[in-house]
Amino acid sequence: MRWLLGPVPQHQAGSGSARTFRRHSAWCWQLAPMVLITGEVYDEVQLDGIYLSWHWCALIASHRGKVLAWQWCDREKAIAWRVLLQRLPPPRVVVCDGGPGLHAALKQDWPNTRMQRCLVHVQRNVRTQLTSRPRTQALRGEPQLAKTLTRIDTQEEAATWLAHLNDWHTLHGHLIKARTYRDQLRGTAVPVWVRPGQRWWYTHDRLRRAYRLMERLAREEHLFTYLDPDFTGLSISSTTNSIEGGVNAGLRDLLRRHRGIPEHHQRRAIEWWLHAHAEAPVRPSIHPPASTKPTRRPLPDEPDGPARYDTAVTAEEGLWHRRGWAGRT
Repeated sequence: MRWLLGPVPQHQAGSGSARTFRRHSAWCWQLAPMVLITGEVYDEVQLDGIYLSWHWCALIASHRGKVLAWQWCDREKAIAWRVLLQRLPPPRVVVCDGGPGLHAALKQDWPNTRMQRCLVHVQRNVRTQLTSRPRTQALRGEPQLAKTLTRIDTQEEAATWLAHLNDWHTLHGHLIKARTYRDQLRGTAVPVWVRPGQRWWYTHDRLRRAYRLMERLAREEHLFTYLDPDFTGLSISSTTNSIEGGVNAGLRDLLRRHRGIPEHHQRRAIEWWLHAHAEAPVRPSIHPPASTKPTRRPLPDEPDGPARYDTAVTAEEGLWHRRGWAGRT
């Protein structure tokens, strides 16, 4: 554990060389850590999925920087999230960065839990659609609205922000509904994202996506849950910085320090890191083997008779010492 979770090299973690340490600790990779589900109902639980490879992902639930549970999956789908959520009691508020699989799981397993979308991720999504410096004046209003999301601390400021969003729609709402028809194009290139048989598309598609994202979150009351009077004095987070900067950053640093280990060892190392930072870790019962020397596999007993496999040359197989002209080199 000193070598796995700390900056201790292998030749200093044990007695001997690095190869000796790997041989003596090879049995440790078979131990699977566990955490205890206490059943405590938390005021806030943060949920996030981190992709540590192109085909496997870790779904993590944390509270105030402490890991509550985790679940392995290939991608963030609803069934994987449901397996994780069913192991925990529903909290009062869940803070997440969004995702269709997580939303579907929350509606089924935690229907009475309020949601707070990470405001930093909302800003990133809007910046991805409109960039940070739009060219036209009509497009500059939405990035400015998204940029001020993380500066709202009171309900009055939240009401003012919603009013500004409504005013922008009153002035520039026609841009969201504008359409472009293929038959009316004369010498204008068709956007690359348009399907071949598509007859029309929204002219300002990226602007529409950015606005509908903020409008939908405001309508569903997922933007300013942390300012709700029902949660006064609970200190509900408005971002997932606790799990992003605490848990996910630690996992990436762990894999960076131990790059090169096999994939099944990477997953076990991640589990031990999560176990070390868990809310209620279960101490495993460790029973090291009596000897760490590798055991040789016994040779199979062959029945009496001619050998089925041998190293001798036979004339039946066309293998023998050739003589004469053909045997010369």
